[in-house]
Amino acid sequence: MTDLANQLETDSSIYKTLLESTKAIPWRIDWKTLQFTYIGPQIEALLGWTPDSWKTVDDWATRMHPEDRDYVVNFCVSQSQAGTDHEADYRALTKDGDYVWIRDVVHVVRKGEEVEALIGFMFDISERKQTEEKLLALQKELEELSFKDGLTGVANRRMFDSIIEVEWSNAQRNHQPLSVVLLDIDYFKQYNDHYGHLGGDDCLKRVGQVLSRAATRSRDFVARFGGEEFVLVLPETDRAAAMTVAERCRQLLLDEHIEHQQSQVGPHLTISLGVGTLIPTAHSQPSAFIAEVDKLLYKAKQKGRNRVEQNKAEE
Repeated sequence: MTDLANQLETDSSIYKTLLESTKAIPWRIDWKTLQFTYIGPQIEALLGWTPDSWKTVDDWATRMHPEDRDYVVNFCVSQSQAGTDHEADYRALTKDGDYVWIRDVVHVVRKGEEVEALIGFMFDISERKQTEEKLLALQKELEELSFKDGLTGVANRRMFDSIIEVEWSNAQRNHQPLSVVLLDIDYFKQYNDHYGHLGGDDCLKRVGQVLSRAATRSRDFVARFGGEEFVLVLPETDRAAAMTVAERCRQLLLDEHIEHQQSQVGPHLTISLGVGTLIPTAHSQPSAFIAEVDKLLYKAKQKGRNRVEQNKAEE
């Protein structure tokens, strides 16, 4: 029994060392008292408060930004009561009086039918929030400078050039996947010739509206790339998710049933799409990546149109 006890104590020490050597900050809250019974020592480097101070503070929510407090506390309590694991973002108070954006990932520990404790990890997401704020500010600035396509209402090529630069740097820094979807209206010249330029303009407007509905997340970005070509920039999106968005674009447009009598694909308007995904490195360039996606679009058109072609997964 002594050997077993020693081994268990050694294993516990190893696990504790591993947890406390990561950037993620482990913690445990007793459900009955709603007080911390443990928090990793990394918390002091991030916020300045000692681990012991978290165990003695009467209400840990007082170390949360007043604007975030009620919503986050109510959300976490309701989710915990339901036994549902959850996540919450908020601004945490530092000992110096500043605030740092935190993401809490929470797991509910049950004992029988009762909630016994909450355990989880805190992550510093201040850099991500700063990036999002910069992007929002950039988008607002670009809108004020008329960086929208005057016909379709989506962003124009100039705005795309700015956004791809920001998202490229962000993906490179955080080692996250970045996806781009480039698409072209099938037989658009024939559409224009048959329905006239006013009909062609109306067609481009409807396509822009459809693509805006297909890009559902706040940072997803849609622009008119030029002529009858459009582009979507999808941050933090892997190959499978990018393919889902591309297929959603294709299907949503089919559902519009826009008549196209001169199309060799079918009676209604269709699009061809190229999809590329990568994690940018120091040696990769956005222009080369866009050129690769453009080749995939051309390949989709060569293979009969009304289809999606995607790049191969990186080795």
